[in-house]
Amino acid sequence: MSDTFRPIGRRAFVVGAMAATAATALPVFAADKTVASAREKYADPKDPALPKSSMKLDISRAALVVIDPQIDFMSDKGKAWGVVGESVTEQNLVPNLLRLFKAAKTADITVAISPHYYYPHDHKWKVQGPAEQFQHDIKIFDRPSALSLEGFVGSGSDFMPEFKPYIEDNKTIVCSPHKLYGPQVNDLTLQLRKQLVSQVILVGMLANLCVESHLRDLLEQGFEVAVVRDAVAGPKLPEGDGYASALVNYRFMANALWTTEETVAMLGGKA
Repeated sequence: MSDTFRPIGRRAFVVGAMAATAATALPVFAADKTVASAREKYADPKDPALPKSSMKLDISRAALVVIDPQIDFMSDKGKAWGVVGESVTEQNLVPNLLRLFKAAKTADITVAISPHYYYPHDHKWKVQGPAEQFQHDIKIFDRPSALSLEGFVGSGSDFMPEFKPYIEDNKTIVCSPHKLYGPQVNDLTLQLRKQLVSQVILVGMLANLCVESHLRDLLEQGFEVAVVRDAVAGPKLPEGDGYASALVNYRFMANALWTTEETVAMLGGKA
């Protein structure tokens, strides 16, 4: 991991040290070189033992599901950038998501957002896991009320500005928030079923937490799910590389593991 992105201690993170460095967190390098290096680092095994995917995209029953396309996760101004910025950069995440949004809209398939919000009552949970507590401590995705959008626009909970033309088109489904990692407590599955969707193109963050949890639940619900490997990113902490750990499980579980280039081509766009 580069020194620029090396995560700081939890206590220092919580008291705001990251806020002072967020604007300069992104190192100066050639983006193409970084992406190429990531592809090599996370390449599939040369001699895989598992069967090759047979999933074929059927646009008539497919949806693009985007998890947490929010400033706190995907912008260098976000609260989590010191932990996720290296992976977001390596995967060329934001440009890749833009290509997928555009291709999905052009193909006229269902697009659904599964966002993450915390309200004041969520900060009173008496039982929390490490990642939950960490997110509450840094006040990621916070909103002052479940019944108000006061202070929402431009906050870390808001959607990335680049994505708003695609999200705010009165066609995209913006689901109720998921609270931990999976969609069991929001209305994503209901919304997909109501559109007769049975295939999901899964993208967003965090690779080993929300994305993997959505993948697992959607598979259990009978959906056919493809993860776009360079349209997800994960945290990097002393505990491990979240993207790398998720990629292993994607290989075992997902019906398909595609690249942005492949997915855009399947949607009828320019690769």
